[in-house]
Amino acid sequence: MTLVNKKITDSYSGKDIKVLKGLEAVRQRPAMYIGSTDKKGLHHLINEVVDNSIDEAVAGYCNYIKVIITKNGECIVEDNGRGIPVDIVESEGKPALEVVLTTLHSGAKFSNKVYKISGGLHGVGVSVVNALSSYLKAEVHRNGYIYYQEYVKGNPINPVTKKGKTNKTGTIITFKPDPEIFKTTEFDDEYILERLEELAFLNPFITIEFIDERKNIKKIINYPGGLIDFVKTILQHNNLNELYEIVYIKSSNQDLILEASFVHTDSEIELIKSFANNINTVDGGVHVSAFRQAFTKAVNNYLPYFLEKLKEKDINLSGDDIRNSMVYVISVKVPNPQFEGQTKAKLVNTEIKSVLENLIYNEIKKVFDTKPEVIEKIINKAIISYKARLAAKRAKQIVLTKTKTELLYTVAGKLADCISKEFEKRELFIVEGDSAGGSAKAGRDRNTQAVLPLKGKIINVEKSNIDKILQNNEIRSIIAALGCGIDYEDKHLDISKLRYSKIIIATDADIDGYHIRTLLLAFFFKYMKQLIYKGHIYLAQPPLFRIMTNNQSFYVYNDKELNKVIKNLKENSYKIQRFKGLGEMNPNQLWETVMNPKTRILKKVSLLDAEKAHNIINILMGIEVENRKKIILENANQFSIEELDL
Repeated sequence: MTLVNKKITDSYSGKDIKVLKGLEAVRQRPAMYIGSTDKKGLHHLINEVVDNSIDEAVAGYCNYIKVIITKNGECIVEDNGRGIPVDIVESEGKPALEVVLTTLHSGAKFSNKVYKISGGLHGVGVSVVNALSSYLKAEVHRNGYIYYQEYVKGNPINPVTKKGKTNKTGTIITFKPDPEIFKTTEFDDEYILERLEELAFLNPFITIEFIDERKNIKKIINYPGGLIDFVKTILQHNNLNELYEIVYIKSSNQDLILEASFVHTDSEIELIKSFANNINTVDGGVHVSAFRQAFTKAVNNYLPYFLEKLKEKDINLSGDDIRNSMVYVISVKVPNPQFEGQTKAKLVNTEIKSVLENLIYNEIKKVFDTKPEVIEKIINKAIISYKARLAAKRAKQIVLTKTKTELLYTVAGKLADCISKEFEKRELFIVEGDSAGGSAKAGRDRNTQAVLPLKGKIINVEKSNIDKILQNNEIRSIIAALGCGIDYEDKHLDISKLRYSKIIIATDADIDGYHIRTLLLAFFFKYMKQLIYKGHIYLAQPPLFRIMTNNQSFYVYNDKELNKVIKNLKENSYKIQRFKGLGEMNPNQLWETVMNPKTRILKKVSLLDAEKAHNIINILMGIEVENRKKIILENANQFSIEELDL
């Protein structure tokens, strides 16, 4: 092989190498440290600061935390812990307070000497908050004095100074998120309260005070019952009835601590919350796997006795059968936790799994030995689930084992596919009802736009188990049309097989429309989360009114806009057409307002928005339908969805 010299057109030397100093890297790539710069990333800042106070509490030095959202958009987190040290760190030649707030991978959590258990193990939390804030103020009460330092975009603007004397101890962090970094800097009080409530459940020795000066909200949060109170609250929010008295277990092995609380209910769904070092592990991890396996093992060990008693045989209970209808909360304290990513969504310490399994199994066995009525009710409920699973198995296989061609044939009568084979150009409109479906099919661009009409509402995925969900014709139609499968048990969505780059939910702008939209978002969040994460799910925004004058007509999307337009037209004659639904629009109107890429308004759905819809359904399931509709309508327009003109 002959090497040929080529003319160098671009220089590349040491001058091109850029070294980011201090916290510059955080501002350059914020998503690496907080996951995203959307609403979820914004609230991650609060979590990082509050988690430091919680670590002080777990260490035994703090029992009161206050979180304040000010009228000008600041967040203040105050605790009565020991206060961040202010003496000089010899290796840095700076006060500890400044080092902690300006240096990545600094802090006392790399050693088990000060904090045996902590959530902020990476030492990047509060320094990242500092880097991503327009300004941050730190006030420390320690050693009888008040120490103060202020920062702008992560850089100190004054040395650590004494402000005066004090008889208190603790730390007060005040910060304001930088609008240059975040898409939104407006805090959501509901989102914050949800996290503070979790922390209060997990740490019953702590009192948390929350104040939102913008809305004049003040709430004192304390749950002396701990995880039992947590399970009770989940039951109340979901309108569920327990089958036996809520169980609480606790065990430890050296510095590894396990707590859990569980109960089975009269529903058909499994609800779980899991935490590691007070961090909400939304994607589970080894502690969840250990609990499930130990629980399944414990129940199955008692199964033969009860089968004989119930005159049943040849029953093999799976973990899903046993956990069907179970509500449980798992909390572990781990000396050296390992998480996936800085946002800590999954615990991955594989070395502790077998230890946890033994701890959990032994504690559950004690419960079953001393409370036989508990295991009896669990097995009775599991057998019902087992029989329902067998009855639905054939229906499930229709959805999960057919080829793509066969699946598409399943919805051939409904789906009007598009012609283009280019993935980026292909769009699927999921519309409400046959009437709207007919208009959409007639008005669409057949080359790039497919239409799938739904008959009424899809099944409530929070109120049904997977067997019933997969028997629902509308759910099956959606799964078949998209072609990428779903996530559940050991089945995984394959996004490479997705047939459309945009999935657009187009429902009526009324109560039923919002209800259908919310149910769909809940389904996508629970079983097709990757589609939301990758930015494939959108909401269409149909107009509510058409205003016609002598020489023009135009569309209006809400009552406020209508009143403004009417005010400007007061000297002209006009007519107003109110659209009760998409089905009332002719094909040309539907194309012009909802489907034409040049004139339509689409809203991209984020994971946070879908989670909010999922939570609304989760909270409201099982209650009277009209009330559910009312609350969904009240919340429908509160989703902070990024609006895009597409």
